[in-house]
Amino acid sequence: MRQQPPLSRLLASAALLALLAAGLGGCQTVSDVTGSLKSRAEPPPPATPQRAADVYGERYRANPKDAVAAVAYGQALRNNGQREQAVAVLEQATLANPGNKTVLAAYGRALADNGNFKLAFDVLSRAHSPDNPDWRLLSVQGTALDQMGRHDEARRYYESALKIVPGEPSVLSNLGLSYMLTRELSKAEEVLRQAYGSQQADARVRQNLALVVGLQGRFSEAEQIARADLPPDEAAANVAYLKEMIQGQSQGRGKAKSRPGAPVAALSQPEE
Repeated sequence: MRQQPPLSRLLASAALLALLAAGLGGCQTVSDVTGSLKSRAEPPPPATPQRAADVYGERYRANPKDAVAAVAYGQALRNNGQREQAVAVLEQATLANPGNKTVLAAYGRALADNGNFKLAFDVLSRAHSPDNPDWRLLSVQGTALDQMGRHDEARRYYESALKIVPGEPSVLSNLGLSYMLTRELSKAEEVLRQAYGSQQADARVRQNLALVVGLQGRFSEAEQIARADLPPDEAAANVAYLKEMIQGQSQGRGKAKSRPGAPVAALSQPEE
């Protein structure tokens, strides 16, 4: 069997697997949804996720009621792939710091990251208010709604975020992927190209655009977009794998199979 290509970048947003879930048997999680959570006084994190978890874990254990330490530790755990532990730490932090919106935002984000979308949405609703909305949290709430299949509602949250930060590429990227999830690929591409045209667009935006272009069968164009962030051979391998999955779908859902270890992530935006 041909070795699975490295898909962690082009296909790491695999709302693709949500789109093709019936045939591929994928399950959905959320990766790197964000809120404005970090204390400005917090020093830069250690170089590796494991080291960050160790350092912030020591600070947290020294004073579990310290909200800043709990949020930093929760983020470090998420970055290290310890999602359930992050939820547990931040749940305790919300009990120790009732009403602390920064802690609530971190807890909601961790819940979404762990697949607890409904509870995540409810918690995030308490992390900001209609009279003082946080566009980042609005966008995260949109991703939670998309994961629950409530796409029209999700798009209202993205639109609310865009009223605060017009043209913000991370929000546009989430909105584009929302359209992709309902197979409105032309609309998805239109929105993602708006994000792509921003000077603030990052690699994730370009990856998502490449994904949507590829889903429309324009594989050469998708590969060209992917090459902005990937070595040529990796971009080609990723697009070839995407093409293979699409062809598998066209031959019948029952015949398409997911590869072991294929990444399953979803709507996301960078940390701030």
